[in-house]
Amino acid sequence: MATVNKAETNCLIREFNGLLRDSTDPDRDVQGLDRAKFRSILVNTFGMTDDRLMDRVFRAFDKDNDGFVTIKEWIEGLAVFLRGSLEEKIKYCFHVYDLNDDGYITKDEMIRMLDSSLIQHPTEEDPDEGIKDLVEITLRKMDIDHDGRLSYQDFEKAVKEENLLLEAFGTCLPDITNIAMFEQRVFQGHP
Repeated sequence: MATVNKAETNCLIREFNGLLRDSTDPDRDVQGLDRAKFRSILVNTFGMTDDRLMDRVFRAFDKDNDGFVTIKEWIEGLAVFLRGSLEEKIKYCFHVYDLNDDGYITKDEMIRMLDSSLIQHPTEEDPDEGIKDLVEITLRKMDIDHDGRLSYQDFEKAVKEENLLLEAFGTCLPDITNIAMFEQRVFQGHP
């Protein structure tokens, strides 16, 4: 399991508490980072911009589905972001992409994710046709058992064969530059 060391954990706790202080209403008992604050962190710290994927990243962090990312969820989620193995990142990305949490990524889910990602970069071509073609190509490449949808096993096998497929349906992990900037800011002066 991805872990951060004790000094890094203390830094993440300090960062979390600072973020809570910055976003709290003094009359409200705060349980953690709400969706709006968390999305702000994803945009401003990790450079994520896709609304649908940011909502799914929030849900991946908010494991108990209480509408808040608690300090424990924060540390566990960032451990995957910052130190996760390929296996952990595969599980995380699959969870983000499985929009209805049924254990499969269907054509419809692929189309919805790619539609929200690609609409930000419009072209002169009909985006619906381009997205459908892309989904068909992706299914041919990743659907190992040929059932028209991606199981976790299909996704895992395809990504292990070609790591670039990890974020095939949109960016849900921070890039190396944003990770380095976050670590430098939050962990500075700590081994």
